[in-house]
Amino acid sequence: MECKYIDKNGARLTVGKRKMSFAIINTIFEGFILPTMKEIRFPLGLQDFGKLRQAGFVYVDKTRQIFDLSQKGKYYFLGRPRRFGKSLLLSTMQAYFSGKRELFSGLEIDKLETNWTEYPILHLDLNTADYNLENSLQDILNKTLNRWERLYDSSDDETTTALRFSGVVERAYEKTGQQVVILVDEYDKPILQTNDNEPLQDRHRAMLKAFYSVLKSQDKYIRFAFLTGVTKFAKISIFSDLNNLTDISMVADYADICGINEAELHNYFDTSIYELANANSITFDQACKELKEHYNGYHFAINAIGVYNPFSLLSALRFKTIGDFWFETGTPTTLVKLLKKSRYKLENVTHERLSSDILNSVDASPINPIPMIYQSGYLTLRNYNKRFGKYELDFPNKEVETGFMNFLLPAYMPVRDMTEFDVSHFVEDIESGNAESFMTRLQAFFADVDYKIVGDREIHFHNSMFLVFKILGFYTQVEYHSAQGSADIVITTPEYIYIIECKLDLSAEAAIAQINEKNYAAPFAANRRKIFKIGVNFSTKSRGIEKFIISPPTT
Repeated sequence: MECKYIDKNGARLTVGKRKMSFAIINTIFEGFILPTMKEIRFPLGLQDFGKLRQAGFVYVDKTRQIFDLSQKGKYYFLGRPRRFGKSLLLSTMQAYFSGKRELFSGLEIDKLETNWTEYPILHLDLNTADYNLENSLQDILNKTLNRWERLYDSSDDETTTALRFSGVVERAYEKTGQQVVILVDEYDKPILQTNDNEPLQDRHRAMLKAFYSVLKSQDKYIRFAFLTGVTKFAKISIFSDLNNLTDISMVADYADICGINEAELHNYFDTSIYELANANSITFDQACKELKEHYNGYHFAINAIGVYNPFSLLSALRFKTIGDFWFETGTPTTLVKLLKKSRYKLENVTHERLSSDILNSVDASPINPIPMIYQSGYLTLRNYNKRFGKYELDFPNKEVETGFMNFLLPAYMPVRDMTEFDVSHFVEDIESGNAESFMTRLQAFFADVDYKIVGDREIHFHNSMFLVFKILGFYTQVEYHSAQGSADIVITTPEYIYIIECKLDLSAEAAIAQINEKNYAAPFAANRRKIFKIGVNFSTKSRGIEKFIISPPTT
């Protein structure tokens, strides 16, 4: 059926031919002809597949990939960022391996599976505890093992968690006559939460390594095992003995097993996009563009399909607004500590080139924070250099980039009054050609920094300047250059061009001289916009802008 709507100017626009699973009635509403259909129920925060299906919440069908995994292998690991649907994926697998065919009516797997066998399921959920507490991991494992042992009995000679787990697997097989399915949700949370407590982290790691070794020692009793997490640890890893574990985190066939691809967006949610468009007085195409820019862009394998963040996308459609939903559910405090500890130069964050071995292991290169940032979902794959075997990274979308930079700014620029950096005032100065006011505001902002908190002076200078101008770049055109041969910063507006050169412990005069001597304004010679040349000297002693000089605008 061809869906059309009328915009508020009376133009009839065709959205395209979509297959609808129920009747569509075109209803005029606030200037649009909208398809009216059964209200979509969004499964925000719902991770139980059975409840989701029984209550009529929308489910984006991933069952063909689940069936494929079940037929082609036995032991799997999948790494994905938080709030990407890993728990729902495991719940779907649990329903499938429990033989609950009625829950899969109308889904692809219902046509693929001919033998709905009920297997014993051992599901370990490590989401629920505070692992900074001394005995928290032991308590969770004991609680889970007690539950399993009530079903499959226990033995007095099984005195460790690994022995108890091994005994449960064997007895579950003997009692049911079927091999066991093992599902582990967020296997790495005890490790991630204890990054600041290395002795406790080492104890967690040793305990988990022994526990997971059962996956290999009891292989003959196991039908299928699937572990999820955010990161993959390699050096002295809990997986070092599991050479039979297949990592599908960067396999193209499963790139969208968590998340929503472009085709799925339109197959399931076109009506919701109409409603979002109508609520914000924009067209359907504009709404699609906004959703794509803010929430799409995750690439978990080179040349693989792009993926939307499911939590953010569904939140935007549910509440009919574009917001920073994923970022608001958790802040990257651990990543900021890692960046500062490694004295990382922030302008390099999207210029790294890493091999898959480094990219897939958060502890293979402890001085490089990028693998952790990538695996946590703040960066994604952009390109692959096949000759050198290196991956290039970038921010996946606007939500992540703006959220990450805005979170970093107060961490690197701990000003006493954050209202000093009201970005709207800076942008208004830039757009009105008020270079003096802009630089005075910037100088005042740096002067408000709490000097007791900032670290290395040179790194502080580079990272602070990068963050300030990166955030300004979200509202106007800013190019931040770190390589020699071009000005440090170029800001362009419809009427003005600002060429800014920064020096550290030299002079503003030397900065202006470099702009002129190297003729940084040459690329804009044919441009009719007014050009400001600004030289800035940053002092490591005061950790602020010691002096700036503005050359009169030229055209």
